[in-house]
Amino acid sequence: MTARPPEPSRTPAAPAAAPPPAAVSLAEPPAVPGREDLESLLTIRHFENLLLRMFAEGRLNGTTHTCLGQEYVPVSLAPLLAGDHVLSNHRGHGHYLALFRDPAGLLAEIMGRAGAVCSGVGGSQHIRRDGYLSTGVQGQSLPLAVGIGLRCKRTGDGRIAAAFVGDGTWGEGAVYEALNMAALWQVPVLVVVEHNGIAQSTPTHAQMAGSIAGRAAAFGIDFVEITGHHIPGIRERLTPVVRRVREEHRPAVVQFTTHRLGPHSKGDDTRDPAEVERLRAGDWHRELTGRLGAPFRELDARIRAELEEMAREVEARPPATWTGSGPADPRTEDRWPN
Repeated sequence: MTARPPEPSRTPAAPAAAPPPAAVSLAEPPAVPGREDLESLLTIRHFENLLLRMFAEGRLNGTTHTCLGQEYVPVSLAPLLAGDHVLSNHRGHGHYLALFRDPAGLLAEIMGRAGAVCSGVGGSQHIRRDGYLSTGVQGQSLPLAVGIGLRCKRTGDGRIAAAFVGDGTWGEGAVYEALNMAALWQVPVLVVVEHNGIAQSTPTHAQMAGSIAGRAAAFGIDFVEITGHHIPGIRERLTPVVRRVREEHRPAVVQFTTHRLGPHSKGDDTRDPAEVERLRAGDWHRELTGRLGAPFRELDARIRAELEEMAREVEARPPATWTGSGPADPRTEDRWPN
């Protein structure tokens, strides 16, 4: 399929050459995250652990994919993407919670209980709310992001489309068609890659030739790599990147080189336990516990207890109902462009 420019009468400007891949290490001792960020990090961490416990106890059905170890990625980006379009993926609970702080609505959706974000028909992977959309289809978000970003560019509303993907998504052909169009048409699209080194159970080195940086460079797209988990530094580094996407309509790829501490879904982790424990040694939660001491442990315990109580309350609710008609839920009557 050959991509045609949306306005044939105008010759699209050639994209500026992408700068050399930028690897940004934020591993030095940083400023401590603010209280709001700490609460968001811990809410996501304990929400994900809660889901795994509930599945183990037979209180949940279906499946789920947790983002344990990667929570700092959406928390870092949430204020930079306020009011924008965010396209998530199957491992998207953290993306949703960082934006909306709504664990009860998300758990109700997963459990099919009253108060569910999408009336219980989307479950863990498929959520639509206020400019946010998650899907379990690998690579689907990139073509959508280009279309949405093109609409934002044409209307001049100053918004961008941000698509969260994993390293395994780069085996999908739709990704490259989308990158080609985004670069050719200069569309305000930010591709956020949560590169955790494993695609379900296959190590990245066994399924990807070359690098994501090299693939972005092939399209003349800016690339930045983030290798640390310290939120203030990440925001400082990415603020000008997001500004360029927004103001100059320059697509960009940001790779977070991160770690997945939990299984692919519920209990299908094929890695050596020693490898997982090695990854846990560098986890943000362990570091902040050591740095902040008792105040952090107290906040940690409070949020975990609040989520446990929330789960009991949601579990006691009646089943969600959906008729496909009637008054719209204001959470889903959102800003998607027409």
